[in-house]
Amino acid sequence: MRIARFSIDGNVAFGAVEGEKQDELVLDIIKGIPFADHELSGTKVPLSKVRLLPPVLPNKVVAFGRNYAEHARELGNEVPDAPFAFFKPATSVIGPGDEIQYPSFSEELHHEAELAVVIGRMCREVPRERVKDVIFGYTCANDVTARDVQKREKQWARAKGFDTACPLGPWVETELDPSDLTLQLTVNGQQRQLARTSEMIHSIEDLIVNITEAMTLLPGDVILTGTPAGVGPLNVGDEVAVTIEGIGTLTNKVVKRG
Repeated sequence: MRIARFSIDGNVAFGAVEGEKQDELVLDIIKGIPFADHELSGTKVPLSKVRLLPPVLPNKVVAFGRNYAEHARELGNEVPDAPFAFFKPATSVIGPGDEIQYPSFSEELHHEAELAVVIGRMCREVPRERVKDVIFGYTCANDVTARDVQKREKQWARAKGFDTACPLGPWVETELDPSDLTLQLTVNGQQRQLARTSEMIHSIEDLIVNITEAMTLLPGDVILTGTPAGVGPLNVGDEVAVTIEGIGTLTNKVVKRG
């Protein structure tokens, strides 16, 4: 099931996305919230009549770096032996169609296409065999990075945590095998990144076991699983699109920060 979060006539709701052709998609409005008991209302609205929002509002976004060997090497980094985590704040999250604001303190903004995992229940110290039980679904992400700031400051809080640095969407796919999906990113229609999720160094199970050894994850929290090789610059006016097989396409435009 594809579950979207959207606004219509000033109201915010969740809905199940139905249909296959983009211009024929409709939303069956959900009664309740997807992380608890809920049901489909039978009230349907065309997707074209709503504004899609970030599919979840996470308490935290836990991101893992250097999880594709070729990406680690392209930036001159060693491939880590263990998962390498950092955070993006909830205030960095935006949705499909929202604008990425080029930060005033950077001159080298980069795109990073990623598969995102959405957590469905509160969990801590999750054993490997129970990881699937805590996953709600999967969505597309762009770990937008101020690369010059990342290199200069050595730690990544400002470089990866600025407002609008975490586009998510367009919806969450709850029924998906994430082990070998095509992941690609284009800028103005030109392909920049292309890989398969099977190329990850550390699996989704590895990542969730690793982070829940240290902290509690809450429903709606997001895990970013790393980006493949091909990261590169974004400029004001660019349109960047992340497409993941079985999920859909997340598109955002880069604008000058006002």
